[in-house]
Amino acid sequence: MAALICSVALLGGCGNSSHSKAQASSNATRGVGESLRLDNCTDWQRATIEQRRNTVAQLRKFSGGQIGSSAGIQKGPVLSDDRAYKLFQSFCANHFARGFKLYKLYEHAAVFVGH
Repeated sequence: MAALICSVALLGGCGNSSHSKAQASSNATRGVGESLRLDNCTDWQRATIEQRRNTVAQLRKFSGGQIGSSAGIQKGPVLSDDRAYKLFQSFCANHFARGFKLYKLYEHAAVFVGH
């Protein structure tokens, strides 16, 4: 479990190294669920419980979609909605995680934990 937390923490922040001031100001009022690709822990913290639950469901549908055609691997790994919600609550409570992309946290955790 410690390895999972460390790897998710390290990989979760990748891809968020630079933002323009215009994008930052437009994101100031944005909550989760508007763009799965852009949603991060700051958005998660600003969101309502309903927005958070909808985002978790969207991430499950996206991650659990078809990824292969072989008999062994047809759908991506997913987390239970409760587990994903707890994952985001836990990680996003940390100041260092404010820029972590939710979809990256979700997908990395789903690979290790699955459902």
